[in-house]
Amino acid sequence: MCGVAGFLDPSGDTVEEMKADAVRMTGTLGHRGPDDEGVWVDANAGIALGHRRLAILDLSAHGHQPMSSEGGRYVVSFNGEIYNFRALRRELEGLRHRFRGHSDTEVMLAAIREWGLMPALERFNGMFAFALWDSDERTLYLARDRMGEKPMYYGWMGNAFLFGSELKALRAHPAFRGEVDRDALALSLRHNCIPAPWSIYRGIAKLLPGSVATLRASSAPGTAPTSSVYWAASDAIKRGDETPFRGSDDDATDALDELLRNSVRLRMESDVPLGAFLSGGVDSSAVVALMQAQSTRPVRTFTIGSPDTGFDEAEHARRVAAHIGTDHTELYVTAKDALGVIPMLPTLYDEPFADSSQIPTYLVASLARRHVTVSLSGDGGDELFGGYNRHRFAARIAEGAARWPRPIRKSAARALTSLSPQTLDAGFRRLSSVLPTKFRVRLPADKMQKTASILRSDGEDGAYLALVSHWNDPASVVLGASEPTTRVTNTDEHPKGKGFAERMMYLDLVTYLPDDILTKVDRATMAVGLEGRIPLLDHRIVELAWSLPMPMKIREGRGKWLLRKVLDRYVPRDLIERPKIGFGVPIGAWLRGPLRGWAESLLDERRLSEEGIFDPAPLRARWNEHISGRRDWEYALWDVLVFQAWLEHTAAPAGAVA
Repeated sequence: MCGVAGFLDPSGDTVEEMKADAVRMTGTLGHRGPDDEGVWVDANAGIALGHRRLAILDLSAHGHQPMSSEGGRYVVSFNGEIYNFRALRRELEGLRHRFRGHSDTEVMLAAIREWGLMPALERFNGMFAFALWDSDERTLYLARDRMGEKPMYYGWMGNAFLFGSELKALRAHPAFRGEVDRDALALSLRHNCIPAPWSIYRGIAKLLPGSVATLRASSAPGTAPTSSVYWAASDAIKRGDETPFRGSDDDATDALDELLRNSVRLRMESDVPLGAFLSGGVDSSAVVALMQAQSTRPVRTFTIGSPDTGFDEAEHARRVAAHIGTDHTELYVTAKDALGVIPMLPTLYDEPFADSSQIPTYLVASLARRHVTVSLSGDGGDELFGGYNRHRFAARIAEGAARWPRPIRKSAARALTSLSPQTLDAGFRRLSSVLPTKFRVRLPADKMQKTASILRSDGEDGAYLALVSHWNDPASVVLGASEPTTRVTNTDEHPKGKGFAERMMYLDLVTYLPDDILTKVDRATMAVGLEGRIPLLDHRIVELAWSLPMPMKIREGRGKWLLRKVLDRYVPRDLIERPKIGFGVPIGAWLRGPLRGWAESLLDERRLSEEGIFDPAPLRARWNEHISGRRDWEYALWDVLVFQAWLEHTAAPAGAVA
């Protein structure tokens, strides 16, 4: 796991100048690679590759990067892991390739030499983002893994084509001139993050998962790289439709168990200490159980608890860890600990990113890094196996509401939102003592708001957009913005012939997962020099999941049915069965309490007017409703506050906001 940075600029700088610029860029990525650094430059071609290394495999100098292939044709700066590199190495050795060390980077270069870039990418099982220079063709390639676990930003600034793992590396280049993209900002208010290919800066893009960007050294400044796709979730769905899984429930359980066991085993390959995050939920418990089943000693597991915040899973994780037999570490953090992360967010994420679970994710990563250098997690299970509430309940509500006349739906929506969040939550708390467990509702006011948004929507696609939107019309809030069309709003790209629940799962897989969840995990872990690995996102598991019939994912109103069947083989069900909690913090309450002064400063009406980015009126209206308790606007307000904090941190002058 590492940091990548570099540029292509055939404008005639000297070797020393190019090296200095590359070192300045990689110097911002020390957290991603604290163990080693390197720069490679070809001044005649105008290419500079920089690297910061977190040593995981082959801790010797043979793992140093940027690394050249045998013969010198290819040079790579590589961030990530090729998990099946040992099998590829054996195959390549049979083809007479010889290796100096035992790193996966060296195997990757040999595979590209042998088969070419695109065929090699199709063979790789891994998470990665890399910059590859082909000296024969004088061509730069940027590549990203199938699911989007590792990041890559790129774009032209003047005569320089810049690229890197994080925006801070691009900002360090002397040619960088950052202009805030108001259209991208509108997207961030809708989704709490900026979806690829956009970034917060005009002219700087994120490489899409499963794709390669290609740029020749002879390209004129401003020339867009050509894009090629070597894997797409939509193709996995088509293959699943063409060759559906036709076995029994037991056959499917065996198939997933075997694949997940193999995926976990591949991701346990490490020359440094390794552990796992454990929440006690289905996904992380399955990963940890399969780790322990294949380990000769107790696996290190890590959990944080926080009774102060009301989001505490430590007790559940402790019980699961005791049953599996892991070496478990838990840390109880206070609200003060969590609040202490907020000033760090602009540095951690480099652009507005407002998923508040970023706070506990950073805290558990910090805990794990005290003991290990690699940690596995259970992310991805919800998207693949129907684990989110919207996959079950929202689908049923939307399908039922479609039979009601629009006026009745709107009246029902108004009724659901007529009471304040405090009144709703208090009422449900009183009822909880007499209701059966299965009827108890967590965050009832939030769920009422979501139900109302479904009822107000036009059709299922509109319902999904409403469910994932924090601001329903963000372009009206961001002055001068025009919200771009995305994978969510371009319904032509949605899978055909699928039910609403499956379409939501697909959209979550290609948007919410890479743009939110995986971004959160990458930045939180890399901020402390920890490598995060995600076994459920092995592309073979993704492809199996999309070949399964829906009843093997959602059955009798319960999501992740097949994943639960696998887990039943390792952990008693009564240790796992409980309502889905999520990994968050009570931002809404904090905005009325310890964060109120901070938020009030960022939302000051005079300040907003002077900055000229937001229309102050709707922001102030929601702020006043929130602090009075009439409505809960924590998600919408947090999106704005995160941007305001980022803008203040980067000190972007008003004239630099496009």
